[in-house]
Amino acid sequence: MKKILCTLSLSLIALSAQADNAALNSLLTTDWQWGLSHAPENATLLGDKRYNHKLSDTTLAASRVYNRHEQDMLKEALKLNRASLSGQDVISYDQFVLEKQLAVSAANIYPYMVQPISQIDGLQSTLPSLVSQTPFNNALDYHNYLARLHAMPAYVDGIIEQLQQGMKSGWVAPKVIITPVPKQLRELRLHLKDSELAKPFQTIPKNVPRPDVFAARGQKELNERVAPALLKLENFITSQYLPACRDSISASKLPGGMAYYNFMVKNSTTTDLTPEQIHDIGVAEVARIQAQMQLVMKEVGYQGSFSEFAHYLNTDPRFFYTNPDDLLNGFRSIITRTYQVLPTMFAHLPKAQAEVKPIPLLGAEEQPAAYYSPGSDDGSRAGFFAANISNLNTRPKWEMETLTMHEAIPGHHLQVSMAKEAPGLPDFRRNGWYVAFGEGWALYAESLGYELGFYTDPYSRFGNLNDELFRAARLVVDTGIHAKGWSREQAIRYLDENTANAPSDNIVEIDRYIAWPGQALGYKIGQLKIRALRAKATAALGDKFDLRGFHNAVLDNGALPLSVLETQIDLWVSQQQTKP
Repeated sequence: MKKILCTLSLSLIALSAQADNAALNSLLTTDWQWGLSHAPENATLLGDKRYNHKLSDTTLAASRVYNRHEQDMLKEALKLNRASLSGQDVISYDQFVLEKQLAVSAANIYPYMVQPISQIDGLQSTLPSLVSQTPFNNALDYHNYLARLHAMPAYVDGIIEQLQQGMKSGWVAPKVIITPVPKQLRELRLHLKDSELAKPFQTIPKNVPRPDVFAARGQKELNERVAPALLKLENFITSQYLPACRDSISASKLPGGMAYYNFMVKNSTTTDLTPEQIHDIGVAEVARIQAQMQLVMKEVGYQGSFSEFAHYLNTDPRFFYTNPDDLLNGFRSIITRTYQVLPTMFAHLPKAQAEVKPIPLLGAEEQPAAYYSPGSDDGSRAGFFAANISNLNTRPKWEMETLTMHEAIPGHHLQVSMAKEAPGLPDFRRNGWYVAFGEGWALYAESLGYELGFYTDPYSRFGNLNDELFRAARLVVDTGIHAKGWSREQAIRYLDENTANAPSDNIVEIDRYIAWPGQALGYKIGQLKIRALRAKATAALGDKFDLRGFHNAVLDNGALPLSVLETQIDLWVSQQQTKP
C-alpha cells in the first residue's frame, strides 16, 4: 500500500511539474505574440509578415497599455512554481521574470517614452532601415507597405504627443542631441524620391500585377502622407520642443534622474556595480591598455607622443581607402579569411553566413563606423555587417580587422545566429538581447583575432588595442557625464587625449552617450566578465579545458544576464570535471 501511495505521489508531482512547464511555455508564447502584434516593426525584422501593414502605436495610451501588460505578465509568472521547473525552463523563467521586473521598474521611473527621437535613434533612421528589412516579393507585400506609409501621420502624432508629455513632466532631451534632428527630418523629406522609403517602387518584381499603379500609389502616399507628417514633426521640434529642451546633458538632471541613471547602469551591465565603481574600472583599464599601445609605438619606431601618433594614424593617406568598394571588399576579405580558421575556436558553428553591406549615405555622418543588422528567424533575410562608406578619410584600414571581429565573426553575427539556430529555446530567448552579453561577447571576440591569426601588422594590432581602449574610456566618460557632472567638452577632450579615434568620431560618440545613458557601459563590463570566466574555467579544468567547448557553452543558451552566464559556465565546468 505504501508503495502504491508513493507511486501515486510521484505521479502527481510529475503531473504538477508538467502542468507548470506547460503553463510557462503558454505564458511565454502569449507574451511573445502580444509583443509582435504591438511592435510590428520588430515582427518585420524577425521575418514575421503578419503585421507588415502596421506601425507601432506611439500614443500615451499605448504606453499605458504596454505598462499594464508587463505588470500582468509578471504577476502570472510569479504564480508558477519555479521549483517544479528544470533545465532550460528554469533559465527561461528566471529571464522572463527579470525582464518583466526591469520593465515595471522602468515604468515606475517614467511611464512613457523617455526619448522618442534623437540624432541617433528616431523615425528618420529607423523607418528607412525598416524598409530595407521588408520583403517586396508580391502584391500583398506592396499593399502592406502602402498601408504602413498611410499610417505615418498617426505615428508622427503619437511621437509629438510623447514629446509634449515630456515637456509637461520635465523629461526633455538635452538640446545638443535634438539640434541635428530637424535637419535630418528635412533631408529625408526633401530627398524622399531617392530614399529607402521610395526604393521599393523603383524596382517592382515582374510578377506583381500593374506595377505602374503601385508606383503611382506609392508616390501619392509619400507626397501626401509621409512628407507632410515629416514636415509637421520638423516644425514641432523646431518651434516648440527644441526651445524647451535642457542645456544640461546629464541624465541625473532629469526629475529623479540619478535613480534613472542607476537603473540604466544596472539594465546595461546586468550587475550591481555602481557608477563610481565602473568609473574606477574604466580609469584602470585605460591605463593598462595605453601601456600596451606604447609598446606598439616603440615597435614601429615612432618617437613622438601618443596624441601625435594618433594624429599620424588618422591623417596619413596610406591608412585609408579612396574608393568605397575597396573598403567593402576589404571587409569581405577579412570575413572570408576568418571563416577558414573559425572551427579552431568553436565546437559547432551556425549555418547563416555573414554579409557586408554599406550603410545608406543619407544620414551616415551621424552613424557609427559599422553596425550589425540581424537576419530573419526563417533565414529568408541574412544578417549583415553594415559598413559606413561616408567620409572615407575617417575609416582607417588599421581598425578593419577588429571591427570585423566585433560586428561580424566571431562577434555579433556569430552570437546572434547561434541563438537563432539554437534548438529548444523559446522565441524571446532566441531573439533576446542584453548589452553586457551581446556587446561584451563582441568585444571579447575582437581579442580572438590574435588566436585566429590576425593583427600580425603592428598598426592593426594598435587598432585592436585602440578599440578596447575606446570601450574602457566609455566607462569613464559615460559615468563622468551622467554621474559626475562632466561637460560635453570635457568628455570629448578625454576621448581626444586618451584614444586614437578621429576627433570627429569622438564628437559623435559623446553625443551618443548623452542620448543613450548607460548603454555604452555594457561592452567592457561584459568583456571583463567573459575573460574572467575563461580564466576561472581554465584554472579549474587544467588539461581538460577545451576552448572550443567553452565558447559554445557561453553562446549555446542565447543571450544571458552575466550572473546567469556565470552559473551556466560553472555548471559546464563541473560537467567537464566528471568526464573521464
